[in-house]
Amino acid sequence: MNADTRQRIVMTAMELFWEKGFQSTSISDILSRTQVHSGSLYHFFPGKQDVLAAVLEAYRDGIEEWLLKPAWSGVDDPVERIFALLNGYRTQLVTTDCTYGCPIGSLALELHEPDLRIRELLAINFAQWTDAIQRCLDEAGDRLPADLDRRRLAEFTLTVMEGAIMQARTYRDVACFDRNVAVLREHFDLLLAAARQERVPAE
Repeated sequence: MNADTRQRIVMTAMELFWEKGFQSTSISDILSRTQVHSGSLYHFFPGKQDVLAAVLEAYRDGIEEWLLKPAWSGVDDPVERIFALLNGYRTQLVTTDCTYGCPIGSLALELHEPDLRIRELLAINFAQWTDAIQRCLDEAGDRLPADLDRRRLAEFTLTVMEGAIMQARTYRDVACFDRNVAVLREHFDLLLAAARQERVPAE
């Protein structure tokens, strides 16, 4: 029993939960794809709920390496980093013919009454994403209005992303995603213009 086996189980479950959903994925599915014996799986995970917790912990621990670094590579402007991150989701939608769904958002919608441990891990994953957006907003400094509630805007950006993906998947049309992001971009443009006006010296 080694860490490589555990990691293989977690990564395989991550793929299956994304492809089929948590409820539709069985322990047998995980065993079949990993070619791991049931005793090995149960050594690490007493039940499927424990596998789900490990998957959510992996997403939590991997946000920087898996999500933020690839999206932000070569993008220095903090505002543009936000839209680069959103564009990463758009790319996933295009390459999957609009079947891609945000893994955390999909699980949160599927698990109507998750137990406390799972709900807290879902919340942590959402909070980390929102934290990343807020850091960009904070780094933008006086380019944004002084009285702007940056946390609230970061949360709203998450809402736009999740809702835009859901609509694009439903209609199988990336234009749904694009329209939502375009409205968010217009809002940012208004905020940037308002901050520029604040910086103009009074005559």
